[in-house]
Amino acid sequence: MGGQLAGSLDAAVRAAAAWPAPHVAAGVVAVDRAGRATVAARHGEHTLVQPLASLSKPVVALAVLVAVEEGTLDLDEPAGPPGSTVRHLLAHASGLAPAGGAVLSQPGRRRIYSNAGFEVLAEVLAERSGMPFEQYLRDAVTDPLGLTATMLPPGASPAAGMVGSLDDLLLVAAELLVPRLVAPSTMAEATAVAFPGLSGVVPGVGRFDPCDWGLGVELRDGKVPHWTASEGSPATFGHFGRSGGFLWVDPQAGAAAAALTGRVFGPWALTAWPPWSDAVLNALRLDCVGSAL
Repeated sequence: MGGQLAGSLDAAVRAAAAWPAPHVAAGVVAVDRAGRATVAARHGEHTLVQPLASLSKPVVALAVLVAVEEGTLDLDEPAGPPGSTVRHLLAHASGLAPAGGAVLSQPGRRRIYSNAGFEVLAEVLAERSGMPFEQYLRDAVTDPLGLTATMLPPGASPAAGMVGSLDDLLLVAAELLVPRLVAPSTMAEATAVAFPGLSGVVPGVGRFDPCDWGLGVELRDGKVPHWTASEGSPATFGHFGRSGGFLWVDPQAGAAAAALTGRVFGPWALTAWPPWSDAVLNALRLDCVGSAL
């Protein structure tokens, strides 16, 4: 990527500086001609350690997927409320309330976004592996990916308590785009609709029917409005956090983007993020056209 075309992507990424937030760091990962996912551009406080909030969930999901491939867990083994499985918990379809241990629905009936479900996942993984969840997370995900700033502080919730930097988040984005820790077939299963047809709420965005979700990541599909690029493909998946960060992957575009901001998620994010993401995708498309000439 060179010259004017690279400059257009840099300019698109730098536009994040205009967001009304105190510690903006944003970046883009793209698949190169060798099939590797590498950082194409970044801007802002990319080494600053910030709260990840619910961006913790895709990292937890990666640990669970590694455990499944190792045979430590099975996606369809019982976990959580009666009738629920690991797969239900990952897909917010277990029936567990958002917090606490209350059960609001039978498994597989509703999409209820649940931090409690991911806390149960961490407990189950710790029990099956015979080690503290924090250690399994380090051994299976953070160390192999080279995440030097990402950690789960003692006593913090695995669902929303991790901290990390943009540099680390971009490495997670690269893994989701071109997986190395798990097989491509495993990632394909994780990013397909789990329990199709369930309605539910994307917190802070709205109610959708269906409210499609994969295993640890939200699927854009036909949701409108949405927090990702309005011009992105329906195959786009990812997550955002209450602390004002996001990570999306558009496999059809061969690209991913992430940001941390230091400002609590709110209407400002739904105004700022989609046009920024559109500009990033348009810059990448321009590069692809230019590279073919």
